Amino acid sequence: MRAAVQDRYGSPEVLRVEDVERPVPTDDQVLVRIHATTVTQTDTHARAARPIFWRFLFGFRRPRFRTLGVELAGEVEAVGAAVSDFKVGDHVFGSAPAFGSASAFGAHAEFICLRARGPLAHKPAGTSFEEAAAVCDGGTQGLAALRAADLRAGQRIVIYGASGSLGTAAVQLAKHLGAHVTAVCNTRNVELVRSLGADEVVDYTREDFRKNGQTYDAIIDAVGKYSFLRARPALKPGGVYVPTDLGPFMLETMVMLLATRWVGRRRVKFSAAGPSRPDVLVLKELIEAGKYRPVIDRVYPLEQVADAHRYVETWQKTGNVVISVIDSGAR
Repeated sequence: MRAAVQDRYGSPEVLRVEDVERPVPTDDQVLVRIHATTVTQTDTHARAARPIFWRFLFGFRRPRFRTLGVELAGEVEAVGAAVSDFKVGDHVFGSAPAFGSASAFGAHAEFICLRARGPLAHKPAGTSFEEAAAVCDGGTQGLAALRAADLRAGQRIVIYGASGSLGTAAVQLAKHLGAHVTAVCNTRNVELVRSLGADEVVDYTREDFRKNGQTYDAIIDAVGKYSFLRARPALKPGGVYVPTDLGPFMLETMVMLLATRWVGRRRVKFSAAGPSRPDVLVLKELIEAGKYRPVIDRVYPLEQVADAHRYVETWQKTGNVVISVIDSGAR
């Protein structure tokens, strides 16, 4: 089968597509023929081993996982002897593990083996493979961030970086929960974010949401470019700041995560939960009810996976960047 592989850390040029051995499912797994996958910020961090702590997670000298890719959509090719939830030919979507597993990543390929009881479900009715592939990463991270914020109906929340994968998901999910959503993004994405249901949209190139006289129950940094100390004046007493990517504020975030447990009336809570099957099923239900939609920026063929990584690393993508494994036409 074809797969995007790397044997060393570095720039997107370390990636190449080559033929590798097709995996064989164990008794509790399904073999999925992948139609579409995505390139996420996690993929680019793992590929480059930046920041350096990624080397401690995935191999200090060279990557333990040759093939990256987490979320996917495709067709069940084979099932293990103990699998009853899926059958050959089912259209599915879900997520491979990115952490805590010897079989992490692997979705940038034509086939992958996944646990049938893991974060995997039948593809939402009416969605394409490309759309279904762009659901789980941002969607499950969005759910985790909102849980960390303990968001409830009627509360006011800021989502900073509302036009990315996590941000576009969090806007829709927060509105579904009944919150008042202030979304922060750049000029070109204002109308898109408003179309996702945001009550207010702030263009950060023109104004600072902290200076509008409002305070908030929660602030989610969906891109790792903000900080608790900057956000703190806009938080209500008892408010929660949720970072989702350590980024350049890693040291401050770790210190504040510990300090605010004991000092002050505003908390830092980190959302680090991985995807789960219940969360995938929640997202499927919301999509089929017309209450959630994945946002896709660009689609690349598998052979252009390095180009996809380059684009994701600009931090200018809107929503998700999809890799089409079956259809080789970039759009």
